[in-house]
Amino acid sequence: MKKAWLTLSALALCLAAGNTLAKEYKELRFGVDPSYAPFESKAADGTLVGFDIDLGNAICAELKVKCKWVESDFDGMIPGLKANKFDGVISSMTVTPAREKVIDFSNELFSGPTALVFKKGSGLTADPASLKGKTVGYEQGTIQEAYAKAVLDKAGVKTQAYQNQDQVYADLTSGRLDASIQDMLQAELGFLKSPKGVDYEVSQPVESELLPSKTAIGIKKGNTELKALLDKGIKALHDDGTYATIQKKHFGDLNLYSGK
Repeated sequence: MKKAWLTLSALALCLAAGNTLAKEYKELRFGVDPSYAPFESKAADGTLVGFDIDLGNAICAELKVKCKWVESDFDGMIPGLKANKFDGVISSMTVTPAREKVIDFSNELFSGPTALVFKKGSGLTADPASLKGKTVGYEQGTIQEAYAKAVLDKAGVKTQAYQNQDQVYADLTSGRLDASIQDMLQAELGFLKSPKGVDYEVSQPVESELLPSKTAIGIKKGNTELKALLDKGIKALHDDGTYATIQKKHFGDLNLYSGK
């Protein structure tokens, strides 16, 4: 009898501990770098706007939790996750093998290629050989940085890191850079559609295994509970048509979702 009572007590303690450890999210804090229109940027009144912002807010609405956005430079996103500054990253973060070693990801949010931006008539292309001796800027912490260091530097291209994408474009339009490298849609629908981008063009997509296309929500390593919750929210957006509505709002008839 004594042994049985101890066994039941131990079981009760385990169940209690399990309930204590299971986190109930009433608020989700998302890290974002608002310098990447049309995915994430600031409106004139300072509010956050963009495709990622709308998706994040919609996911929170589906999950019935409060959304809190925490601004950060992009290269501070993974350290911020590790330091518990936010629960997830919704900031056009591409899924890469290197990142998967240190953080986990939700299911796909969207996918898109990388491209270069340069002045019309410059004669430049996505071929690194055409960029030899030129200066190309990129946002630090991105997949484009990895490509710049591994491919462009070795091809004799001068590369320059910047804290955010707005700084990259500022130096491109001032003539300090010959080209910039970033997400293709961001360049086409963000920079080229702005007054400063009228004299510039986008290259063909840059093909490289260093430049995967799938983007997802970055989360702390091992947080399977949050991953399941976010995946549930993402699925709900597709099931009820919310994703399609948000996508059409920002990209018209373009389909960014590969379904992977």
